Amino acid sequence: MVAYGLLTGSQDPVALRSISVDVVVQGFVADVVSELRYQNEEENPVEVKFVFPMAEEAAVYAFEGLIGGTRIEAQIRKKEKAQEEYEDALIEGREAFLLEREENASDVFTCVLGNLPSDGEATLKLHYVQALAPEPDGAIRFVLPAVLNPRYVPHCSENKSVTTCIPRVPEGQLPYTLSLSATMKSSYGINRIESKCTLDPLRYITEDHTAAQVSLAEGHKFNQDVELLIYYNDVHKPSALVEAGKPGADPGSLMGDPVLLLTLYPSLPAPKPIPNDAGEFIFLLDRSGSMDCNTYSPRSRIQSAKETLLLLLKSLPLGCYFNIYGFGTDYESFYPQSVEYSQQTMSESLERLKKVKANLGGTEILKPLKTIYKLPCQEGHPRQLFVFTDGEVGNTEQVIAEVSRHRSSHRCFTFGIGQGASTSLINGMARAAGGSAEFITEKERMQTKALQSLKKALQPAVTGFSWNWDLPAGLEAVLVGSGPQVIFPGHRCLIYAQIHGQNQSSGSTEGSVVLQYTFQDETLEETMKFSLQVQESDRLPIHRLAAHALLQELEGAAEKDEEKKCLALETSLSSGVVCAQTAFVGVNIERGIPIQEPLLQREVPLEWCYPSKPRLFAKRTKRAAIATEHYSEDDPHAIGFPSSDSESVPKKAESLLLTLISLQNANGSWLLNCGLASILGLAEADIMSKTPAQVAPNVWATVLAILWLHSHAKEQSNEWELLEMKALRWLWATEGLQLAECIKAGNVLLGTSVSLQDFGL
Repeated sequence: MVAYGLLTGSQDPVALRSISVDVVVQGFVADVVSELRYQNEEENPVEVKFVFPMAEEAAVYAFEGLIGGTRIEAQIRKKEKAQEEYEDALIEGREAFLLEREENASDVFTCVLGNLPSDGEATLKLHYVQALAPEPDGAIRFVLPAVLNPRYVPHCSENKSVTTCIPRVPEGQLPYTLSLSATMKSSYGINRIESKCTLDPLRYITEDHTAAQVSLAEGHKFNQDVELLIYYNDVHKPSALVEAGKPGADPGSLMGDPVLLLTLYPSLPAPKPIPNDAGEFIFLLDRSGSMDCNTYSPRSRIQSAKETLLLLLKSLPLGCYFNIYGFGTDYESFYPQSVEYSQQTMSESLERLKKVKANLGGTEILKPLKTIYKLPCQEGHPRQLFVFTDGEVGNTEQVIAEVSRHRSSHRCFTFGIGQGASTSLINGMARAAGGSAEFITEKERMQTKALQSLKKALQPAVTGFSWNWDLPAGLEAVLVGSGPQVIFPGHRCLIYAQIHGQNQSSGSTEGSVVLQYTFQDETLEETMKFSLQVQESDRLPIHRLAAHALLQELEGAAEKDEEKKCLALETSLSSGVVCAQTAFVGVNIERGIPIQEPLLQREVPLEWCYPSKPRLFAKRTKRAAIATEHYSEDDPHAIGFPSSDSESVPKKAESLLLTLISLQNANGSWLLNCGLASILGLAEADIMSKTPAQVAPNVWATVLAILWLHSHAKEQSNEWELLEMKALRWLWATEGLQLAECIKAGNVLLGTSVSLQDFGL
């Protein structure tokens, strides 16, 4: 088997034997225990290093080990202190283990186990908690990351990434196994569980279906993340949970006081009409070598991104401004600055998009970002930035800080493409600039999620939050951090609050909060009542999540002053939630023989998840990037969009939809030509002969195109809703009262039964 990339260079035994994961999902919170089992089959003691991915939203709060029958609970320390304790233990011949987060990426962790004796066994347990967000279809999404791709580090950067040094083995040759068992509990009732991985059958453990269990089937390969989509019977309900503080912790501290978690879905009024031409839309597309990967899909990542950009361009409102950037080791843009959206600029951009390839080398996103931010915003056109990347970036912290510095001038919507996309980068950029983040695996349609984000960008944001609490005498609520700064209509809002004091009211166990916010210059408010009955929990998941939210805010600040760094360190040490400044260290103090010679160092390999194709690794050097230029325009990986006079239309419905969309004009209309006739399955002359009296051919064509969308592509309606809206606006302005007659005639011609209501009549 031929494989490219960094492979293991020796036949050294791998001490890691298995990874077993136990997940408990209670409503919207996942509590996870990941168990790593090691065995040293070598003749000498070894030090084993394991670098692995972790969801950026995960709050790691405990680490423990069982070595030679001795249970050792790791302590959280300042990182330098933890490293020093670990090194001292090794010198003294003691078994020790260390867990730390990579400084420049919150989704990469390193676990080191030292002085594991010959024939010795060890089990390390990692505990973390994570808040789960509903997907657009209502599913609650839990992901156990299993893929960690090498992160590209810019040539000028002083930062290094541990991901570039991990040994890799070909697919299916990892010497350790993965198992996962999940228990779901919800008062809403569990409808079903879906996954792209093979699962054992779902088993309900209560008659009312409020609890269920599922397991990962044996033989899971490490070439994809483990994803569970949990469908409750109803998720869009406000909820409140008060968790008791940690026994023995200081009253008044985050861990000592009760913490309230509020889950809100603000009910917003229908937005007022906004100018159709408002907005500046900048699309930033990753064109590094890894975007040519097509691990699980017949389409490469770059091909899917190009098709998505076609949909986005067609869905933009006439008169807005836009530009498209591509980045790799270097970057380029379609225009020197954003241009007005018109038939001419749209057509020019689509022609250029056909020629776009994943041939720009590395993944240096910071340079184009700085260029974009230097350009002045268009007056009266709010800037919206859309970033498409596989997230293999080594300078994550710098990128997020740059976005955060310009958060007042734009919103940022991000898309992580493929397995192993950095959750730290994708979530961090969106959070820094009041946008939203989406993750798209190769088996998902990028278009659906991209269009949902465009809808958000076209909607006014909810801002200007304030909170008025009504609690029994003696109690006070204080937000943990600054709370949410922006939400979108229909989306969940999480609020963490610390409850100070003692309840001095004998009969009152209820509180309420009035949430005030601004929506389109109108101040609105919403009231929610909640019980103050506290729930006891040994693991304190709500407290850990609150601490993690505060740490994200402190560490994500564009300007990190000494006060914020000190508060982050203090929060991490008191809550047990690891951050960039802290680490867990555990030492077996029962025995130790000073070592006489250096330990054998062994690294746990990961699977190389790219196909065996040299072109994928052009991101290594500029010279390699140039080497890809010999690929011709008819390269099978360079897709072209169907032209308006194309006679050979693909037969698949998905391709027909893409072709129909490619024929739409910038103003929303369609022309009556052979390309449209081919999609409709009729002769152009027959369509012309059935045109209603005194109706223009382009009006007739536009009505027929919309009828086709409703009758042949209904399941993909969330992908064409915006461009249909643009078409309807054009029809209403052009045809007026005769539109109803056109629709009836079109239904007869196409044999469809689309209602007048679908056309807004």
